[in-house]
This record gives sequence, structure tokens and C-alpha cells, in this order.
Amino acid sequence: MTTQNNIKYKKSNIKNTNKKLKSLFKKRLYNFTLKLIEFIDKLPNDNVSKRIGDQLLRSGTSIIGNYIEGQSASSKKDFTNYFNTSLKSSNESKLWLSLLRDSKRAKPEDTAWFLKELDDFSKIFASSILTLKGKK
Repeated sequence: MTTQNNIKYKKSNIKNTNKKLKSLFKKRLYNFTLKLIEFIDKLPNDNVSKRIGDQLLRSGTSIIGNYIEGQSASSKKDFTNYFNTSLKSSNESKLWLSLLRDSKRAKPEDTAWFLKELDDFSKIFASSILTLKGKK
């Protein structure tokens, strides 16, 4: 294999790997959102739980919504802005889940997985944003 063909082959492999990773991440976000909806539906029926649940539903579903919108962004700046919004929504969702847990409206074992996922999402979005801005 010539050097030029080898380079084309490697670039092709990188593109395929990136497509697979994006697809897996999208599925992970989607599954997270489905589980979050189920979690919110099981919250106590008191006024505070309803209000925090509403906030959590908005911020939690915004993560994947902005990620999907970012995939069809018209510019790198637009793409970065969508990722920034997903990062902010992920961080906001951590707040609402922590409040539900600490106010004893949700059990710590019921919120732990969500908080771990949100922490991972935040790291992925933050790292992506730094890369997009050329700071990594």
C-alpha cells in the first residue's frame, strides 16, 4: 500500500470511528432522556416535586434537543453554541436532581445513575467545546 493510500485509509477509518461514536453518544442521550421521563413520572405528587420535576424535564430534555440541533448547524460557531447550551442544560439538570435527592423527594440510589451520566455528558460537551474553540 502506498503512503498516500495508507493516509486515505486511516482518514476513512477515523471518519467511521467518529460516526460510530456520535451514534453511540446520541443513543446514550436518548436512553438517558427516556429514563429521566420515567423518573420524573414517579416523583411524589407534592407541589415542590412537581415544580422541580418540571424544571428537570425542561433542562434534561434540552440536552439531547440541542445536541440534535447542533448536528445540523450552519456554522462552527452555531454548532459550538448548541453544545454550550447542552452543557448548561446538563449542569442545570444536576442541580435539580441534587435538590430532589437532598430534600428527600428522591432516594440517593435513584438519582446516582442520572448524576453520573450528567457528569459524563458535561465532560464530553466541555471537552468538545474546547476542541471546537481550538483550546485543546
